[in-house]
Amino acid sequence: MDRYLSARQLARLVQVPAETRPYYKALAESVRSLILDGRLAVRVRLPAERHLAEELGVSRTTVTTAYDRLREQGYLESRQGAGSWTALPDPAALGVEGPWVVSDDEGRLPLHCAAPPATPYLGDAIAAAAEAYHRYALGMGYDPIGVAPLREAVARRYRERGVATRPEQIMITAGAQHAIHLVMSLLVGPQDPVLVESPTFSHAIDVARLRGARLVPVGIQEDGWHLDLLECALRQSAARLAYVIPDFHNPTGHLMGDEDRAALVAAARRNDAILLADETWAELALDDVGPRRPLASFDTDGRVISIGSASKLWWGGLRVGWIRTTAALVRRLALFRASVDISGAIVEQLAVTHLFDRLEETRADRCRSLRASRAALAAALHAELPSWTFTPPPGGGSLWIRLDAPVATPLADAAAARGVRIAPGPWFGVDGTLEHYVRIPFTQPPDVLTDAVHRIAAGTGSYGYRPAEPLTPTL
Repeated sequence: MDRYLSARQLARLVQVPAETRPYYKALAESVRSLILDGRLAVRVRLPAERHLAEELGVSRTTVTTAYDRLREQGYLESRQGAGSWTALPDPAALGVEGPWVVSDDEGRLPLHCAAPPATPYLGDAIAAAAEAYHRYALGMGYDPIGVAPLREAVARRYRERGVATRPEQIMITAGAQHAIHLVMSLLVGPQDPVLVESPTFSHAIDVARLRGARLVPVGIQEDGWHLDLLECALRQSAARLAYVIPDFHNPTGHLMGDEDRAALVAAARRNDAILLADETWAELALDDVGPRRPLASFDTDGRVISIGSASKLWWGGLRVGWIRTTAALVRRLALFRASVDISGAIVEQLAVTHLFDRLEETRADRCRSLRASRAALAAALHAELPSWTFTPPPGGGSLWIRLDAPVATPLADAAAARGVRIAPGPWFGVDGTLEHYVRIPFTQPPDVLTDAVHRIAAGTGSYGYRPAEPLTPTL
């Protein structure tokens, strides 16, 4: 016999105050949270829209809109004449309520995304690009590997960091995510094993899933990477591609030491694997961590593909990233790219070329603001949520926070109801794990972060959860 829920039972569970606006959205989010935290099982038939509307004292249109929203998100399945059942979305699906597809008019503080505001030097860079673009205006405007001055600037920066690099080894992309997509699309096929860290950058998981790859997660421990576990996973899975973030890891903030970097490249060589190294945060050391050699500096046979981006140093709106690899692979990627977007925008590439000329001062400015925001976020968390634990990272842009209960998803829902969008741990995992964690970036100004923590703390009771008080030792 099918399981079902009456209108009175569901109304008692959702508990959405009548004055909440917009009510349909709050109703949908409440049902979604019930499903995600197991309080409402999957494959349970929900009451008819008319009956639930009567029980809640709202219009039928309101409930219909909420049900439609749940269907779009993948949390409700319906069949004409048979009703609607609770469901879980396909983890590979990118629904309308995916983590990164959020309308700007919701008015929530966007702490789900570690995106700093534009550098104050951006105006000068765009002005310089406007003066230089006419040199390219007589041509087609299409260059799938990127304009020569920017490729030379990126190659020069790699040389400054200790990796011999020619411009022919650089391909300019529309951001780091585009770079990951190009590399995985070219090198990964259906059912191919792809090793990823756990937790890791959620968009890399999305790309691997879209390719139909078999994900092989390797846990990052509290003290960072354990190379024996990583090599064991490479050997047992026969993965030929491993996506890693050695520099201020997103989301944990860990920084891999040179000895481990050398060991990682050696392990990849022994197991005939390619390392896709995401260096998006590599330039943003906030503390004195000493020099760190890029992963590619330990490479002797072209098995390290490095990815970088202008988004964290300067601004995500520029949509400029790059790939460093062998010249032969750059040519293959360029041919493949032609079927996707042909090339990037010339003016943005010229603006980033100018910003590379001012790298030191722009980086110093960015690091100053991130340090101030990191301190403000840490202070607010210690004051308002003292039982949550974290280690401030020596660089990067986020805190990886351990909660005192596995409630990350409902906590994120409660924060959203208070006007703050945060990223729960499962976004960064493969199998719905990491409910003990949330990621909160410190890329917003200090006053915004302080206000956000206050709102989060005020909403922790919305799902019957309150952080435990820290224990006071008895003398």
